[in-house]
Amino acid sequence: MKSSSTSTDTLCFHCGNEISGELHIADEKQFCCAGCKSVYQILNQNNLCNYYNYNEAPGQTRQETEQHFEFLNEPKIFSQLVDYTDDNITLITFYIPAIHCSSCLWLLEHLHKLNKGVMQSRVDFLKKQVAVTFNQHIVSLKELVELLASIGYEPLISLQDVVKEKKDSVNRDLIRKIAVAGFCMGNVMLFSFPEYLGLSSFEHQFQSLFGWLNLAFGSVVTFYCSRDFFVSAWGSLKNKIVNLDTPLAVIVAVLFIRSAFEIITGTGPGFSDTLTGLVFLLLMGRWVKQRTYQHISFNRDYRSYFPVAVTVIKDGQEKPVPIGDLNIGDRILIRNNEIIPADSILMKGEGYFDFSFVTGESQPVNKVLGEIIYAGGRQIGEALEMEIVKPVSQSYLTRLWNNETFKRNDNKIRNFNDTIARYFSAVVLVIAFASLGSWWVLGDTKKAWDAFSAVLIVACPCVLALSTPLTLSTVLGIFDKNGFYLKNTDVVEQLARIDTVVFDKTGTITCPNVVNLTFTGRLSLQEETLIASAARNSSHPLSREIVKWLGASGLVPVSQYREMAGKGIVAGIDGHEVCLGSRSFIAPDSAVNENSSSVHISIDGNYKGYFHVRQQWRSELKGLIDTLKGGFRMHLISGDTSSENKSLEAIFPSYVPVLFKQSPHDKLNYIKKLQLAQYKTMMLGDGLNDAGALRQSDLGVAVTDNINNFTPGCDAILQGDELGKLPRFIKQAKDAVRVIKYGFGIASVYNLIGVYFAVQGQLSPLTAAVLMPLSTITIITFTNIANRYFAKKNKLK
Repeated sequence: MKSSSTSTDTLCFHCGNEISGELHIADEKQFCCAGCKSVYQILNQNNLCNYYNYNEAPGQTRQETEQHFEFLNEPKIFSQLVDYTDDNITLITFYIPAIHCSSCLWLLEHLHKLNKGVMQSRVDFLKKQVAVTFNQHIVSLKELVELLASIGYEPLISLQDVVKEKKDSVNRDLIRKIAVAGFCMGNVMLFSFPEYLGLSSFEHQFQSLFGWLNLAFGSVVTFYCSRDFFVSAWGSLKNKIVNLDTPLAVIVAVLFIRSAFEIITGTGPGFSDTLTGLVFLLLMGRWVKQRTYQHISFNRDYRSYFPVAVTVIKDGQEKPVPIGDLNIGDRILIRNNEIIPADSILMKGEGYFDFSFVTGESQPVNKVLGEIIYAGGRQIGEALEMEIVKPVSQSYLTRLWNNETFKRNDNKIRNFNDTIARYFSAVVLVIAFASLGSWWVLGDTKKAWDAFSAVLIVACPCVLALSTPLTLSTVLGIFDKNGFYLKNTDVVEQLARIDTVVFDKTGTITCPNVVNLTFTGRLSLQEETLIASAARNSSHPLSREIVKWLGASGLVPVSQYREMAGKGIVAGIDGHEVCLGSRSFIAPDSAVNENSSSVHISIDGNYKGYFHVRQQWRSELKGLIDTLKGGFRMHLISGDTSSENKSLEAIFPSYVPVLFKQSPHDKLNYIKKLQLAQYKTMMLGDGLNDAGALRQSDLGVAVTDNINNFTPGCDAILQGDELGKLPRFIKQAKDAVRVIKYGFGIASVYNLIGVYFAVQGQLSPLTAAVLMPLSTITIITFTNIANRYFAKKNKLK
């Protein structure tokens, strides 16, 4: 390694900035400062120089300023910054303003190669965020931040919600470029007035002056305002892909080269007016699109879209409260299999938490009184009392719900527009060059360049790229207002393909809030207290009804608790073993005649009797089945007995398969059989015993009624009282796919008509530049009006 101090005007290998002062050299590569050189050396030592293959000079200049990160070693600050931490693993999300290209993304997702303490890192490019999972015993938070700063990606440390606070900062660079492009366009138009009015021939010296001024303004627009188009296009071409920015980069380059040639040679005024106007309109269109997407993202991140309620304990009373209404200091009750909605302190009970939704590790973690439990953990065992110490973050739950651990590799149509746009860009380039060649051969070079320019502009595929996301995002908002909460826009398209609906019974087509309960057998007051104390720990609807029916006071703490899906629960209470569940689980050898759905009881191995459960069907169930039977295959699978079969026969058609005594594993296998028969299956369950079947199905819907039923394994959550709207939701999804196709058709017609006139040289580049954003506005307006029309037609809010 060597270093020298030579004055030069070459470019820095790392950041691409001009080297105007001291020159630093390493491995025969030149750097503008010691910071850029040290970043390169770090990457080179860790075999990460592929970073430079994705973009030319992609790095950020590293400022050699003294860093003070000692405050990150303070436990209080550490606890406020991290999303999750345990004995070995810590998760934290950083906001990094320096993220700007594909090389940044590649490097930040390979942090584990720079430090073995980093286990995983994932980048959200649009939000400029990186979520890092690391082992705090190997690398501290301070060392992690210093590592990021050493490679030019210093995070912006704030104890506030950086996503919410810094949203506008993402657009500042774009806004600056729009302002510069607008300023340049205004001045170019002013200097071009003599040309427009035919007066330039009177004063040739002014014609030349104005031409050079216009070229100067055009240079600023080309090399500063249009830089993102060229970077994106070059990055895609290096990966042998033609993306949406490629035609735009070509036309900007062509217009600038033409303008420079005509002005330098004195053969014409150039096209600086067209160039500056085009870039200004393109940037404005990009700003409008980003604002639209950010508005959608804001709605999804920060509004209470999940129909999740948590049991709050106040003045000795238990009451379900929506998570959006929770406050710091609230005492909450978390039952078995429920999700912790916010960072809380364990106040009562012994917790075993499954943090697989957060970390991917399924091994339960034991927590004791006084410990902080991080949001996203699922309690396994007895009911706990906890006190909230941080506000509920819907954005965090949204991120949990979209955890890649729960994504399936199925063939959806979400890539429809991406595929079309890719080939469309290639076709546009072919037509543009063919038009250029044809008119050039015919000897009309001016018309050749006009045709070439107009084709590239008028056939911009941005309109095609807008149709799908805007349509699906609008539908997502419509569903949200109607109590149907989809994980993401992909689920809308999947919903439109469903041809088979599988129902669970208890908690799905039954109304858990209206249950007729009787007990057969004899119980003492002490036994009633023991049973109520055990049932209180379960989130199953029948357990909750048993607690209400018994009305026992002075509940006894549970020392040991186990709940087996599809079977029952076992609890150790005050030296007694209390078991609740199915007859096969509690009393398999009993001669009890089980004529209805029932919950059997045994205490210390002695059979005590059973609760006789007569559930009421949801009021809208009959109408729902009558609507679905016209176009969907239906199935009913239940873990209960066949005692309700006769009443179900009055609701479901005779050809609908109805299966009883199905374990969670049986339900999962049943879904697999339907999928092997090529049916697109939607499973509706309560999210408790049906978790496996929900995840296996093509579209899993958890039906919930005011319980903490947040299920990352499902694709959607449906409020129980909105179940009757299911056919309308499916119809709206199908209509959304139609809107996408209509939007594609409108864009195609626009492009075909525009190209028809453009190839004949009858459409000026500036006119094409004005028409392009108008087509974008047309698509945005059409998708909104069409979706609102179909929503009204389908009787949705």
